Amino acid sequence: MPKIVISEFMDDAAVAWLSERFTVHYDPALVDQPAALATLLSDADALIVRNRTQVTDALLAGAPHLRVVGRLGVGLDNLDLPACAARRVEVAPATGANARAVAEYVIASALLLLRGAYRATEQVAQGAWPRTALSSGREVAGKTLGVVGFGGIGQLSAHLAHSLGMSVLAYDALLSPDAACWQENGTTRATLDDILGQADVVTLHVPLTPQTRHLIDAARLDAMKPGAILINTARGGVVDEAALAAALRSGRLGGAALDVFEDEPLAAHSALAGAPNLLLTPHIAGLSHEANQRVSTMVAQRVAAVLNAPKPSKAT
Repeated sequence: MPKIVISEFMDDAAVAWLSERFTVHYDPALVDQPAALATLLSDADALIVRNRTQVTDALLAGAPHLRVVGRLGVGLDNLDLPACAARRVEVAPATGANARAVAEYVIASALLLLRGAYRATEQVAQGAWPRTALSSGREVAGKTLGVVGFGGIGQLSAHLAHSLGMSVLAYDALLSPDAACWQENGTTRATLDDILGQADVVTLHVPLTPQTRHLIDAARLDAMKPGAILINTARGGVVDEAALAAALRSGRLGGAALDVFEDEPLAAHSALAGAPNLLLTPHIAGLSHEANQRVSTMVAQRVAAVLNAPKPSKAT
């Protein structure tokens, strides 16, 4: 019976479904136990990971029977894709399964940061009444959302923004001008410079590549509309964190929400520590009860489909 190793957390129902069909070793602690993981992979047919397990060429070399790597998410930064291809190891991400969770995170962050009224709980509980200071927050209706990267998550974020009365500009270097998505939801195609100069809220949805590393640097932060909000749920390296902290401290930006960081976990006393009007979360924008179920179910089914298919011959 094919063997599956799961090195990070997965929804219990999906693990149970796989266990009914295959030999499954499920231990979320394996991500921090490389020697134990390597031992288990020596005769494994499948590996299921999230974003912390590094699927390197060396790891694959120690797993000669591996046929598929399931990725509980969509980012593939932690997978050596050329090595997987060279060893004929299929990669099975959960494309689209967590899009709703991320899009709702984007809209919630925009609402919180534009209104600016939700950070006074401790003051009010202690008897203060900062009504005047909190009475000039902004509404989202009539504002412009700028979407950088117009894939599934970007398009769903645009759809939710439209429902709140926002206008939406979007930029995607990989989408042709006649792509159907530009006509489907009333989003205006724009350049990156247009978005930075016009959007009240800018949300990032691009992969981390040499071309997108520090895409949002000091110069582009300075080009943003004064008081604008920046939201990054893509990859930490897309934003220059030190430059962002400086823009927040200067008051140039109205706020930012970061769910991803150049180094994770974020180091204590980083450049972002103490920056005003900043929301930080530990890479959980795509994680919700519902999204975990969808992601786990999709990956379980995709991995099972590979293992149930005729076994291809390995490259020599």
